[in-house]
Parts: sequence; C-alpha cells; structure tokens
Amino acid sequence: MTSKLTLGQFLKLASLLDSGAEAKDAVASGAVSVNGEVDTRRGRGLVHGDVVEIGGRAARVVAREGRGAT
Repeated sequence: MTSKLTLGQFLKLASLLDSGAEAKDAVASGAVSVNGEVDTRRGRGLVHGDVVEIGGRAARVVAREGRGAT
C-alpha cells in the first residue's frame, strides 16, 4: 500500500516551512511552485522526482523502496 504525500505535508516534511498554517498560506498565495509551475492546491499529490520550491529554496521528492513518496 502506498500513501499519498501532499504538497502541504511535503513543505513541512522538507523543512521548507515550519507549520501547516504557513504551508496553507504560502500555497494559497501562489508562493509555491512544483516542477517550475505555481500550484495553489495544498492537497496536490506529489510523486517521486517532483521539485517543490518556495522563496528560492527547493526540495525534491524521493520515494523510498516499499513505501509511498516520502
């Protein structure tokens, strides 16, 4: 079974933002891009290889074997 990793979760997991509230506000304001394109869907599912960027900082989603995209 694989679990869905959302944009909001990943922003916190990758330490790009400190809280869910910050993630919600940043995504809603259009400050976050996924693979070079602004995305305002906090619940957007991410997959292995996606690159999330905010404020000049970026992180790539890497899925571990046998697990969902984490």
